[in-house]
Amino acid sequence: MKLHRIGVTAVVAVASLALAACGNDNPTGSDSSSDSGSGGGSLSGTLKGAGASSQESAMTAWIAGYQSVQPDVTVQYDSVGSGAGRENLISGAVDFAGSDAALDEDERESVKDTCGPDGAMNIPVYISPVAIPFNIEGVDELNLKPDTLAQIFDQKITNWNDPKIKADNPDADLPDLKITAVNRSDESGTTENFMEYLSAAAPDSWSYEVDKNWPVSGGEAAAQTTGVIEVVGSTNGAIGYADASAVGSLSSAKIGVGDEFVAFSPEAASKVVDASELSASDVDGDLALDLARDTTESGAYPIVLVSYHIVCHTYEDQETADLVKDFVGYVISEDGQQAAADAAGSAPISQDLRSKAEQSLELVKAGS
Repeated sequence: MKLHRIGVTAVVAVASLALAACGNDNPTGSDSSSDSGSGGGSLSGTLKGAGASSQESAMTAWIAGYQSVQPDVTVQYDSVGSGAGRENLISGAVDFAGSDAALDEDERESVKDTCGPDGAMNIPVYISPVAIPFNIEGVDELNLKPDTLAQIFDQKITNWNDPKIKADNPDADLPDLKITAVNRSDESGTTENFMEYLSAAAPDSWSYEVDKNWPVSGGEAAAQTTGVIEVVGSTNGAIGYADASAVGSLSSAKIGVGDEFVAFSPEAASKVVDASELSASDVDGDLALDLARDTTESGAYPIVLVSYHIVCHTYEDQETADLVKDFVGYVISEDGQQAAADAAGSAPISQDLRSKAEQSLELVKAGS
């Protein structure tokens, strides 16, 4: 068994963001408290993570908030994308991975070489809508039903004045303008979540198997969340998909749910998560969710991602095990979730999900 080694450096360096805890900023506005989630006591050392760019704003807030609880701990996070984050954990290069998609069956087996025979657990830490930002000069509001959205990204609808888009937007002055559909060029959990939605909500218009890589050729591709936003923002006629925290001043489409069109919001995203169940898994403590993508509940926004911190069951040394449990414990705490909500507009996990996550973290141990 190849147990996890904290001394190995991250193997992905290109286009990465390293965030280290420093200073005494506390985005929660309070010092250490019973709601912080930290186990208390003084810890020291360095904790390394890598993964989802969707977590970037939240991670900055988590690291800063955790600094006020454990000032002698340095947390580093490389924002290299979900797929690269999982690969780093599997190879033993980091102590935890941030990912918008849970480990798949092959990854659950591969990670045992690093994390021991009990494998690794997916702990939900971040709930966010996946927004559909668009840039159409003179158009500020846009409604899209699931089938219309699917056909746009499958490049079956190629112009903004297409009758199907007009049917969703009878009062809009839609231009005779080519659609530029922007997708992720890298392996992405956001892509996987978006494709899961299209497959569930528009099965007659979206026939591709769900994957972390975008399946449709010929569109505009950009790396990571920031790349998609940059292309959409600079291209008249563009539309993309991205974590809602990154959209900024761009307009975003309302999505057809039942007989209404729903804008993204943390509250609307939470409705979908609350209606979802845990995925079947043979890993003790695993909390991967099977999201209710095809919901018709009023006010629910169905294009949502749940981002995870993926942690080992077994670490080589007690220090690493303690740091992982303490930091992720802070992340899922009320203080940690509020810090993410303030920084990224995410929806806090429910108390029930927090309790399950706390029980899962208790399973983290050191061993050989």
